[in-house]
Amino acid sequence: MHNTHIYFSDIAIRFGHQQVLTDTELEIVSGRCTLLCGKNGSGKTTLLRIIAGLQAPDSCLVNTGIGKYDWNKYRQQLKPTTVYLHQQPYMFDGDVVSNLNFSLSNKLTRIQRIDRINSAIDWAGLESIARNSAKTLSGGERQRVAIARAWLRNPKILLLDEPITSMDQVSRLRTIQLLTNLKQQGVALVVSSHDPVHFGALTDTLLQISEGSVHRFRTSDNVTPIHYRKNLNTNAK
Repeated sequence: MHNTHIYFSDIAIRFGHQQVLTDTELEIVSGRCTLLCGKNGSGKTTLLRIIAGLQAPDSCLVNTGIGKYDWNKYRQQLKPTTVYLHQQPYMFDGDVVSNLNFSLSNKLTRIQRIDRINSAIDWAGLESIARNSAKTLSGGERQRVAIARAWLRNPKILLLDEPITSMDQVSRLRTIQLLTNLKQQGVALVVSSHDPVHFGALTDTLLQISEGSVHRFRTSDNVTPIHYRKNLNTNAK
């Protein structure tokens, strides 16, 4: 099981005259799911992109418990362990098997690649669509293929932006089950959604983003960043 425990603090970012996030804090822990809620445009996607190392903030401190970083150093050292899935995952040309193949290292032998792809297909329940063109898949099928690609990369942190939007009930339940499996395997999940109801059983911490601030108003346990705050050095390396 992965052992990830990262505390982000003092996250702030402004676009023009709009302050999108201010003094935001977020904790990411192995085997736990943080759900980001808020209206469209509230900053959910921006926060995910900052954590993913894709969007530079105006300020951000990162504490891993064994080291303190500014955002740029975090991006260089820890980003490779993080996978970010867009709301509408991109599918490459070819079938589902070909898309899964893109996630594998070129160092693997042909037999190893086949074994890994078959494992991913079985894990994600993609047997019936494995040879379908990825461009013709439904939204729910695309999301499951994207999650299977992420699973093949063995991430420590998985970030998902509105992963079940416009899905029917069956696709939604299948997707959430895959996320539950990843969580049980020790992956830290951060999920954004404007509709938190569907993620109730999956969520450990629920954060509401409103007017540039993040408010933590429900958690299933006592995981807190207090010991990190005490040691946080404002002059990050």
